[in-house]
Amino acid sequence: MAHLKLDLLLGETGFQPKKTQRFHIYLTNSLEEHHPDTGTLFAQWLSDEANEANHIKRDSPVMVVLGNPPYAVSSSNKSRWIQKLTSDYKKDLNERNIQPLSDDYIKFIRFGQYLIDKNGEGVLAYISNNSFIDGIIHRQMRKNLLECFNKIYILDLHGNAKKKESAPDGSKDENVFDIMQGVSISLFIKMKSKKEAKELFHFDLYGKRQEKYDFLNENRMTSIAWNRLELKEPNFFFVKKHLENISTDNFSIEALFIKNNVGINTEFDELIIQYSKSDAEKLSIDLKCKTDSEILDSYKLKSGYRNKVSLAKKDILKNRMFVKTISYRPFDERYTIYTGRSNGIMGRPRNEIMHNMFKENIALIAMRQYSYNVPYYCYSFLSKNIAASRLFISNKGYCYVFPLYLYPETDSQQTIDSANGNPERMPNLNMEIVEKIGDKLGLRFVPEKDSTASTFAPIDLLDYIYAVLHSPAYREKYKEFLKIDFPRVPYPENADTFQRFVAYGGELRQIHLLASPKVEQFITAYPEDGDNTITRKISKKDWELYDADKQIGRIRINDSQYFDKIPLTAWEFYIGGYQPAQKWLKDRHGRTLSYDDILHYQKIIVALTETDRIMKAIDALSVCVHTG
Repeated sequence: MAHLKLDLLLGETGFQPKKTQRFHIYLTNSLEEHHPDTGTLFAQWLSDEANEANHIKRDSPVMVVLGNPPYAVSSSNKSRWIQKLTSDYKKDLNERNIQPLSDDYIKFIRFGQYLIDKNGEGVLAYISNNSFIDGIIHRQMRKNLLECFNKIYILDLHGNAKKKESAPDGSKDENVFDIMQGVSISLFIKMKSKKEAKELFHFDLYGKRQEKYDFLNENRMTSIAWNRLELKEPNFFFVKKHLENISTDNFSIEALFIKNNVGINTEFDELIIQYSKSDAEKLSIDLKCKTDSEILDSYKLKSGYRNKVSLAKKDILKNRMFVKTISYRPFDERYTIYTGRSNGIMGRPRNEIMHNMFKENIALIAMRQYSYNVPYYCYSFLSKNIAASRLFISNKGYCYVFPLYLYPETDSQQTIDSANGNPERMPNLNMEIVEKIGDKLGLRFVPEKDSTASTFAPIDLLDYIYAVLHSPAYREKYKEFLKIDFPRVPYPENADTFQRFVAYGGELRQIHLLASPKVEQFITAYPEDGDNTITRKISKKDWELYDADKQIGRIRINDSQYFDKIPLTAWEFYIGGYQPAQKWLKDRHGRTLSYDDILHYQKIIVALTETDRIMKAIDALSVCVHTG
């Protein structure tokens, strides 16, 4: 097809090819190494084509590689040759999940790098997925590219719909293609002279699609106002990052909590996540008694889920199972069936962490990195239950669960059965960091909270951290760093400062767990009778800000019923990339709210309003989180 189209195009110009000429375009898999010259196993044409391709791969010097490589994180190109090449991008990463480094577009970058490096000089020019320019797990890839090439130019076209990207001035930002993933044009230049300095350049291009097309048509490499970036270890970002404010007088939450892991990968929410305990119990009975086909029919599942249903049935028939509460979204607790076994009813139940949450405990939920267009960092929450990996929404991985306490693990069934009692637990804390905090405060650490003077307990430390993470001043100061790594928390300056933060953090904790008496003091109303069924999609047209001065509005759930007197602050408030006041209702579209549901939603509004109030109070203590 390429030969035909090029022949037609050149024919339109009047070009007359000689009989012996052919276009130097060959059918081959670029991500496979050259093979020995092909014998007679193929038709003669295919044999000649393969031999010519092998000649190019093996013998021809390649000075320019360009194109638009495919993006496929679940790549089917798994030849030993290309996997060995891309292993250079995976060295010494110490990451749990490096699957994104096997994306096809990354393999094509490595392939192009190989050809140019083999030749000793040349240019690699791609328009591709732009996740590699600032992804944490791509840091070794960036380092490797910098070692190979003398000059690197990144024309960042943005347009990432997954991040909900917008231009810096708030205007619309569109992708140059009909895809959701952001893209960039990357030029990697290698020169023979080893004296050439390493240089990295970057340019941001936001706007509507046609505006970007016009810019690209009207500009040349020399006319673009490139920003020269410093080559900074250890991440070697290909974008500008404002990380100058980071101080060494702090600790990472990952370092503080000895054990942590990402939340549960349920992988079958359509079936195993239920709104009520009775629904989850009914599901457990159905899985034991009904056939795969009956389950598919009863729960209106697509036929493609048959294998998942079969795995779920085998899991609960073979292993002891429990119906448990799961923190599914902020302020949205659901019910699920848990066995603790992987690749059964759940994909990854993370039992090594989650078994600690079946007894009295509390966990901090946070993100290592996020790439979602939210107005401020909002990726911290708490749970007293097991937690789903997608409790937050982000374009950069799953949420992490940091239990405050660890319980002894005997066997998998005892650990998840709360009826076995409450054996002695131990703080899930790095004592070296804890002792440093105690020394700074002049306080003695105790493993359990008591009334002893001059002491602090694990819950105090959690409350301190939680208050800091909700400080608007902290979020603003560290906004760039919080996008790329686990939060780092400043050491408290003195006992008085520590206790004041602990008080605010404790108040937030009680409110976010809906355990504070304040959440029972409703500020909203649900004035109309009806069937309580959510028929509206909870879109912008369903929201009415009827008092602009007081910033108060109402949200209609159907044609006759609505929740009234909702503060705009609560309606727009973000936690984990979600706006809980909106998300909770949207997830119940088509469902009939129970009496408890109606009360629960009003508690959410109080909790969000109180969170805003407490954050402003914490901000008054911003001088206490200064670490610059």
